[in-house]
Amino acid sequence: MAINVKLDDMLYARRMSLTELSERVGITLANLSVLKTGKARAIRFSTLDAICDVLQCQPGDILEFRACDASDRTHSDTGREPNAA
Repeated sequence: MAINVKLDDMLYARRMSLTELSERVGITLANLSVLKTGKARAIRFSTLDAICDVLQCQPGDILEFRACDASDRTHSDTGREPNAA
């Protein structure tokens, strides 16, 4: 995926644990863990807004676009996953 999640970096910079962020944002630890590890396929704007509010940062501090070459792509030319419904 071309989006890199840098939540770990922001948590480290703010000296905050994932558990504390979970409690302050009101999102389950499991869901934040999926986001932190880069395994999330989507994020709601309301979630991103809440995370940025607690961490006092901008969305670009958490999410980063990385260009990938053709061998890294999992999407077809339509932009959909091969087995997406």
